[in-house]
Amino acid sequence: MTDSRHLVCLSFDFDAVSFWMAQGLTSPTAMSRGEFGVIGVQRILKILDRYGIKASFFVPVVTLNTYPDCCRAIADAGHEMGHHGYTHVSPVNMSAEQELNALRRGKAVMQAVTGQVPLGYRSPAWDLSENSVELLLQEGFIYDSSMMGHDYLPYFARVSDQIFEDRVVFGPETELIELPVSWSLDDFPHFEYFRGGGLQNAGGVLQNWLDDFSFMCSDADWGVLTYTFHPFVIGRGHRLVMFDALIRGLAEMDAEFVTAEAAVREFQGRSSSPA
Repeated sequence: MTDSRHLVCLSFDFDAVSFWMAQGLTSPTAMSRGEFGVIGVQRILKILDRYGIKASFFVPVVTLNTYPDCCRAIADAGHEMGHHGYTHVSPVNMSAEQELNALRRGKAVMQAVTGQVPLGYRSPAWDLSENSVELLLQEGFIYDSSMMGHDYLPYFARVSDQIFEDRVVFGPETELIELPVSWSLDDFPHFEYFRGGGLQNAGGVLQNWLDDFSFMCSDADWGVLTYTFHPFVIGRGHRLVMFDALIRGLAEMDAEFVTAEAAVREFQGRSSSPA
């Protein structure tokens, strides 16, 4: 069809040391694993610049405060900056007041450091609270990228789902757009040695990731596939070789590389907001 268009969002969770801090792992060795994220970002920016790709970086406040120069370099290169929590602690067990405070403080710090006001949010550990959707809308966010209800089609996030012993009653849709993610399209579970997992062969993961895009192209005229990377994971040499091959392979299949915000805006233009 003439309007056939298949998008790819390369997204990066720049957790750096915040991930290990949230796990209570603050020894020099654990922290050094996060520190490598800065090296990863420097390498990633070079690759993105070489291909002329704009990406989306989701950044927690701990990273913004710890590595302001690196975060400014991301923004100065024209990449989107998204909100990724105040620390890397999930909001699930926070009160609504605590979660709101984290959202507001995160927006303020990001604007002060990078000059950008984030319109997108990705929850630490991809886990939202029962208050998250309403709070994000209240604070002016247009999209979230933490849920997994589809693999390549954005959708409108719901509120007030009721979960009973024998069924689930779904609540109404909101205007907050969900840009779905997947653990299978995330580098961390494949590659990072953590709790006994990770350290997979990069070639096999590459083929899976290319096949997911190929399936989207055969299954729909329009869609957006969101890949999630962590600079301290993907930034290792052999994985960057794979990352470069991924970009080239997707380009050969006519992928259009866009930021998360751009993909969401395009979805808005194709869809009707919920009543």
